Amino acid sequence: QVQLVESGGGLVQAGGSLRLSCAASGHTFSNYQLAWFRQAPGKDREFVAAVSWTTSKFYGDSVKGRFTISRDNAKNTVYLQMNSLKPEDTAIYYCAAGDASDWSPTTSRFYDYWGQGTQVTVSS
Repeated sequence: QVQLVESGGGLVQAGGSLRLSCAASGHTFSNYQLAWFRQAPGKDREFVAAVSWTTSKFYGDSVKGRFTISRDNAKNTVYLQMNSLKPEDTAIYYCAAGDASDWSPTTSRFYDYWGQGTQVTVSS
């Protein structure tokens, strides 16, 4: 089992920045693919960013150039740096971990473990 705990959410004005953190415990963190998804009220869960165990990075089209995902295996933590935030970035942000050999970074079913989520609200 892997336990994931997100932090760093909050209220920010449009154009501002936030950094989300997701601390993991349990299995060997470095072996896992890691990702951030988000879900806004009334909308489906949306892929935001992912980082593989080899540190390849992937981003959703709506966040490219504004968000950066990174991982620190020594701290068992994955981060999401969010810059130039927009009101449409408002959502609950979830981190996820998986170790599927046929992993597709943007697909939620390839992740076995999920955090409880952290709220990000961007005011206009």
